[in-house]
Amino acid sequence: MFGLLIFAAEVASQTKPGCVDRCGSLEIPYPFGISDGCFLDESFHITCNTTFNPPRAFLPRGNTAAPILNISLDGELRVSSSIARQCYNASGMMVDDRTSALVLAKFPFSNTRNRFTAVGCDTFAAIAGTQGQNFTTGCLSLCDQINNVANGSCAGIGCCQTMIPRGMRNFGAAVGTLNNHSTVNSFNPCSFAFLVEDGFYNFSTTDLIDLGNKQDMPVVLDWTVGNVTCQEAQINLTTYACQATDIECLESSNGPGYRCRCKAGFKGNAYLVNGCQDIDECSTSNPCSGTCNNLPGGVSCSCPEGFEGDGMMNGTGCRRIANTSDEKRLIIPLSVSISLLVLIVAGCWIYWGVQKRKLIKMKEKFFEQNGGVMLQQQLSKHRGSFETARIYTAEELKKATNNYHESRVLGQGGYGTVYKGIFPDNKVVAIKKSKICDQSQIEQFINEVLVLSQINHRNVVKLLGCCLETEVPLLVYEFITNGTLSDHLHDKLPTSSLPWEMRLRVAADTAGALAYLHSATSMPIIHRDVKTTNILLDNNYTAKVADFGASRLVPLDHTQLTTLVQGTLGYLDPEYFHSSQLTDKSDVYSFGVVLAELITGKQALAFDRPEKERNLAMYFVSSMKENRLLEMLDVHIVNEGTVNQINQVAELAKKCLRVRSEERPAMKEVAMELEGLKVVEKHPWIKADSGSEETENLLLVPSNAFGSNLGNGTATASTTAGFDSIKDQIIFSPPLHGGR
Repeated sequence: MFGLLIFAAEVASQTKPGCVDRCGSLEIPYPFGISDGCFLDESFHITCNTTFNPPRAFLPRGNTAAPILNISLDGELRVSSSIARQCYNASGMMVDDRTSALVLAKFPFSNTRNRFTAVGCDTFAAIAGTQGQNFTTGCLSLCDQINNVANGSCAGIGCCQTMIPRGMRNFGAAVGTLNNHSTVNSFNPCSFAFLVEDGFYNFSTTDLIDLGNKQDMPVVLDWTVGNVTCQEAQINLTTYACQATDIECLESSNGPGYRCRCKAGFKGNAYLVNGCQDIDECSTSNPCSGTCNNLPGGVSCSCPEGFEGDGMMNGTGCRRIANTSDEKRLIIPLSVSISLLVLIVAGCWIYWGVQKRKLIKMKEKFFEQNGGVMLQQQLSKHRGSFETARIYTAEELKKATNNYHESRVLGQGGYGTVYKGIFPDNKVVAIKKSKICDQSQIEQFINEVLVLSQINHRNVVKLLGCCLETEVPLLVYEFITNGTLSDHLHDKLPTSSLPWEMRLRVAADTAGALAYLHSATSMPIIHRDVKTTNILLDNNYTAKVADFGASRLVPLDHTQLTTLVQGTLGYLDPEYFHSSQLTDKSDVYSFGVVLAELITGKQALAFDRPEKERNLAMYFVSSMKENRLLEMLDVHIVNEGTVNQINQVAELAKKCLRVRSEERPAMKEVAMELEGLKVVEKHPWIKADSGSEETENLLLVPSNAFGSNLGNGTATASTTAGFDSIKDQIIFSPPLHGGR
């Protein structure tokens, strides 16, 4: 007992000698500290505000001044974060509007231990970040009456939740409403949104009124030391943070840096000299059935004289040593044991064979379930008339992606992950692995694969085939090497600045591809997620339209479809968002946003810009009306002497961004006008203001043809699932540096 007390006293000290070990009730272990000489570096310098009673600890300078709730040597730090809210009275007037934000200098938010949550029956919420990870996401929560809401559920009825990405070091969150809570005001006058530690918040119907008067929620941060790996840190032992002797270094899974911890069998603070102390297992847990001998970092068990065994309670224990007669009596049991062992081995071989057959049958089941037989029949009908899709085996794609290794990931979206695949003949492809599959839509999926695989347009990413032997079908596309248009416009690549001539060519190529999909295929195709990240560039900077995960085929006798709203925040057609009526003019609006990005070099949606500039489409249209186009031009093209031509493209973008879809031009008209401007760029003697009829005659392009027109078709890929928060052309945009 006395030894246990000494051990407890040794491991209790978690700070440097002479340093204060707590602020109020909060224990502050090293490498964190309050005063000079008591912390590792400034990122661990805790502010202890003694004006509170009891005193309260806050994050170091350079961070939002958020109260610290707990510090763990396991690499987690809990802080308090505010709640965004928007409240209305019974007359539909807003009475409260607050956003939530938190900015961190070094330690990122834990992507596994936090969830973004929204509460309300007339609520849409968004969270965005720009530091460490540039992202925007959100969720929608609706309900008509309180009887539809279930306690403890955050599946979108009264409450919704979504995850956040890794490496995020700041966020801004805001909440909005569709109908000012006018239909639900009696039981839900407010909308709420907040980032919260996973498992902390349990939704209740009473939260729909005032969220139980909560003002803050706990959020988990992942803290590490430095910006290097364990191997790099150990090169210089004078700056290496792991100071104890019996320690191990752990790599960070969320951003740069490393952590230290005591080895198994030791306990304490690995960041302090002599900080890891041996645990006396004989006194604490005693795993021995015989004699227990404590060892550094472990324990040794032995049996008394006349006994044999490992002496462990969970091992063979201690048994009396048998004499010769006993050995003879063991022959029969030993023979029986060997026979049983042979039977077990034979059983294992049989079991392995059965499991292999089950796997084969499962692949056959998935193949049939995913419409494989139907696809084979369709392919056999068309074989020889045009290039058809190939059906790959699951084993081929598994080898091509190195068993779907994370190093082969090209991108991730709301519907799945895209991998880089390399076949034995060194052919490189892109393989989309979806997350979900709607079995009721298999026939439509097979039809879309057939149509998409037949598209052979130079500006559309080619669908090469699919694999139907997995639970969710896999799609195989041609691999495009030079990144996305977004990467080049927004300086994510070393060679990012595109000249105006190249931007105009990319715009014309993209418009031609979309016009081809709308009007020149056997069945019109609406892309439904046109944006700069879905426009790929090859080595010659030829544009390739990709990511058909949200696209829809339109029957020839239909001009519009009623669908669930899908698209990306900042690009979504406002009329489609409100009516759910999908037409080809929805793609025209999204393309207008792409044109605005090409002209201005600005992102479609950015919460770090002034409030009136956050939504590029709205800001662009208002600037055009006020004749302030020159103020918005990208600095990379402003001195190229093409202001008149840029102005014509800007006017075209303005037409595409009209709120009423019938007032927007058709994609075919947009493509023709851009082709005309491209000809003027190459041949200045052609008048820039030639009519569309003259342009069409100059180009010798029929009004119904854009591309090679070699068959039917479209394509399919991953898409970013989300919702557009535009309401009456107004988008909410939370500040990133306000709040707490």
